[in-house]
Amino acid sequence: MHRIGDRPTAVLICHEQDSLDTEGLASWLASTLRLAGLIIIRDTRGRLWRASRREIRRIGWLKFLDVLAFRAYARLRLAAGDEAWKTRAVAHLRDRYPGDLAAVPRIVVPSPNSEESRAFLQALQPDIAIARCKVILKREIFEIPRAGTFVMHPGICPEYRNAHGCFWALVNRDLERVGMTLLKVDAGIDTGPVYLHGTCELDEVRDTHTVIQHRAVIDNLDEIGRILLGLCRGEQVPTINTEGRHSAMWGQPRLTEYFRWKWAAGSASRNPASVQGASSAQRTRGAGSAEYVGRVPRSGPA
Repeated sequence: MHRIGDRPTAVLICHEQDSLDTEGLASWLASTLRLAGLIIIRDTRGRLWRASRREIRRIGWLKFLDVLAFRAYARLRLAAGDEAWKTRAVAHLRDRYPGDLAAVPRIVVPSPNSEESRAFLQALQPDIAIARCKVILKREIFEIPRAGTFVMHPGICPEYRNAHGCFWALVNRDLERVGMTLLKVDAGIDTGPVYLHGTCELDEVRDTHTVIQHRAVIDNLDEIGRILLGLCRGEQVPTINTEGRHSAMWGQPRLTEYFRWKWAAGSASRNPASVQGASSAQRTRGAGSAEYVGRVPRSGPA
């Protein structure tokens, strides 16, 4: 087992443009375990085009135009606010988890499945890896860490798989499943063993779905850290039984659905009785717990 000091070692895989991961979550990981390395993905036009082609094949051109409309709207109307929130979130995380990132080895790659990534992981032999990326990892990558590779999926699995689970749960008014899932990577897509379902307080009127899905991760970091430490130390950490539950993969956000969500959220805020206490139903579900464990306080930035 490769350790630095007395804590298990970890490698973080994330995208170059996302400071919440490269700085904020990296600081948390360096404080909770020992951050042995960073694999930074520099996105290329080719990856984005391939992702677009997959979405077109899945939903057709008409709905994909709705996706493009949302991207344009988000860039013009939502991006500045999201980035301001993210800047505050990074500062909050750096202050709360003052991990030293200066000496952490790092590589910049076009894909986490590259030979350079594999060699980097093989050299470090970490106890664990955290994948904060939009790329499906190959087996020869995710199986290198001794205790496995884990994701903090933005959605409650198995009902909301793929990268925009929070968005679709909000659109569907499935507020109890607006949250995140800590799961171990396997050969499927968001199908590995589940160790935590975490939620957070919601402000559907003020916040975008991007802020909400980030907050769901940030508000559960301490519990995530305890679970990861236990797994690295060989403890019998229980999993959540998801057998018999509905499983679905969801696509990219669409502008018509975004407006439908915001209209429903505004109506609910004006008529709070109609949501029947949905805000009080926000919960953190752990494997060894009852259905209700307790509200996770808002510890992140406002």
